[in-house]
Amino acid sequence: MNPHPPDQQPPLELLQAMLQDLLHWGDFYLQILTREWNLYQLLIAAGLFALAHVIAAGVRPRFHDWLRGRDGWPRWRLRVLIIVHRRMRMIVYVVLLWLVVLAMREWTWPSRSYVLAIIAQLATAWLFVTFATRLIGNALLRSLVRYGAWTWVTLEILGLTDETQTLLDGIAVSLGEVRLSAWLLVQAIVLVAALIALARFLSVTSAERIRRNAEISPSMQVLAVKILQVVLYGAAFFLGLRLVGVDLTGLAVLSGAIGVGLGFGLQKVVSNLVSGVIILLDKSIKPGDVISLGETFGWINSLGARYVSITTRDGKEYLIPNEDLITGQVVNWSHSNDFVRLDIYFGTAYGDDPHLVRRVAIEAAKGVTRVLHDRPPVCHIVGFGDSSVDYILRFWISDPTGGLTNIRGNVYLALWDAFRENGISIPFPQREVRVLNEGFGTGDLPGE
Repeated sequence: MNPHPPDQQPPLELLQAMLQDLLHWGDFYLQILTREWNLYQLLIAAGLFALAHVIAAGVRPRFHDWLRGRDGWPRWRLRVLIIVHRRMRMIVYVVLLWLVVLAMREWTWPSRSYVLAIIAQLATAWLFVTFATRLIGNALLRSLVRYGAWTWVTLEILGLTDETQTLLDGIAVSLGEVRLSAWLLVQAIVLVAALIALARFLSVTSAERIRRNAEISPSMQVLAVKILQVVLYGAAFFLGLRLVGVDLTGLAVLSGAIGVGLGFGLQKVVSNLVSGVIILLDKSIKPGDVISLGETFGWINSLGARYVSITTRDGKEYLIPNEDLITGQVVNWSHSNDFVRLDIYFGTAYGDDPHLVRRVAIEAAKGVTRVLHDRPPVCHIVGFGDSSVDYILRFWISDPTGGLTNIRGNVYLALWDAFRENGISIPFPQREVRVLNEGFGTGDLPGE
């Protein structure tokens, strides 16, 4: 039984045939390029490149100085001008090539400008691809699309697309009823990359509009952006595979087996993903909230799919897994509102009037910035200690992101100054040391 259909050659024979065709085309192009007028055209192209380099070197500094004065222009326009500044030599080279090609077609035979026309077409296509791929934000994806587009336009202009397609289509493997060839893989990579780039552009644009909508809560904004990204990227991936002719139903069993394996191996990751969705849905925390988790105190910088970014007062950024926020005890200082009550403890001597101490403490706390006056401080006696009367001073703030330790320190300092002005003393434990048997000499000490 023949393993290959009658209309399909084995991959090895097809590869040998394609190599022979490529060698034939190589000899053909080499013969064309070694002709006298074609050599002249190559020399003209090289001379135009050198001239474009000189012109660009003279124009680029002036263009840069002019560009620095365009502060009020939109950002997209400035980005385009920056690309023009960076590709100045290529732009000048393309313009010079087409001017020479048009002039030679006007004054001499078209065959004497054939090579120059191909070079001009290649340079124009490469320049267009460079400008078009700048819209892709991801550097890896941008490079992939750019080099793939450069390869495709080069083969298209040189007329080698059919031969290349036949060669790549002959290199294939079969998985059941699914046939995967190199040509199909190339098509899938190009289409999926282009669709993902489009999905990224749409998701970024839509996310900016969602974040500007003040009627949507911050947690729901994050959830909407995440759902939008999953839908757009998933649609781009599956649509790209469908466009190149991949039968997704044939991969259902394989993808199911892979999914089961990944489910067992990525339990923590899946748990964090589900916990992140729960956090966004129940609105327990949101960007900007001040929370405490164990020894970590700070405000939420962003909500990720796997973790929550918390920035502390000392500039450290902690990445807390979403599962810890679901299963652990979290103190949200600004869950329903931004009001936070702080307590500080102090003591005064028994000889000080407790009514005066309370009034002075309350007035001192009111004089500290960040302490709220519409929720006035209160001071209470909480006990009689060994050497002092113990008090608690409670006050409210509305900006916990400004820190808690610093406001406590400012209130303590205000109490110190107020107590000194009013003659209120802060006792501290005192110890007396008595030396017994003072009449004994050194030699009379016990044990000697």
